[in-house]
Amino acid sequence: MSSAQQRRFPWWLYWIVLAIILLVALAPVLSVLVAGAIADANGCTLNEGSVNPCVVNGEDIGPTLYALGVMGWFMLATIPLGAGALLLWAVVLVVHRLYWGRKRGDVPNG
Repeated sequence: MSSAQQRRFPWWLYWIVLAIILLVALAPVLSVLVAGAIADANGCTLNEGSVNPCVVNGEDIGPTLYALGVMGWFMLATIPLGAGALLLWAVVLVVHRLYWGRKRGDVPNG
């Protein structure tokens, strides 16, 4: 067997790509969750209609919390795009694994 045939299937690469897809697709959701958690922990009001004051350690973080909360609207784009990327990721994974297995003789042809 040549060294190319002895190599293992690159699962690690697929796991890294999956993690990136999920992080990008779910980033707006995480943004809203973080903003809500910070607002709740400090007794602040958070809504997407207007900026509310939220003083933490003498500094008003209301505009920052508002921005984090409004970024949640990006999920209208990132979740469908992430679902498409996830589908493409799965197809590429299956095709690559089948091709790799046939090349090694692990999967029967036909």
